[in-house]
Amino acid sequence: MFKSVMQLSLFSFLLSLLAFAYALPVAIRDVFVPPVTSPTTGTVWTVGSQQNVTWDTSNAPAQITNKKGQVVLAKDGRLDIENPLASDFDILQGWVTVTVPDVTPDIDYTIVLFGDSGNDSGVFAIMPSVQAV
Repeated sequence: MFKSVMQLSLFSFLLSLLAFAYALPVAIRDVFVPPVTSPTTGTVWTVGSQQNVTWDTSNAPAQITNKKGQVVLAKDGRLDIENPLASDFDILQGWVTVTVPDVTPDIDYTIVLFGDSGNDSGVFAIMPSVQAV
């Protein structure tokens, strides 16, 4: 019985030590969540066109955990992670040009900007390209 009490005490001590280690900060890091400034609510994009996605970098912290950005199209709350519109750009540049994909025309698209975290745009429309007859 003494042996099982000792094993339990040792296990409790190791568990406490592990919890303490996880509570210590690894490094001072700030999460940067820049607001998307374009597209805005009511914007209309055309399939195949080049568009600028922009965000505000004026309040960027000194220590950002992830400076590589990614822009993803979303519809009905579903993100098209498999087909990012842009990736591996510097989140501090404040903009990136994307090509509007050939998607079903609709009025309820958003852009999600990923870096440290995700931040989305206003709801906008994507319309079909106008073909010359």
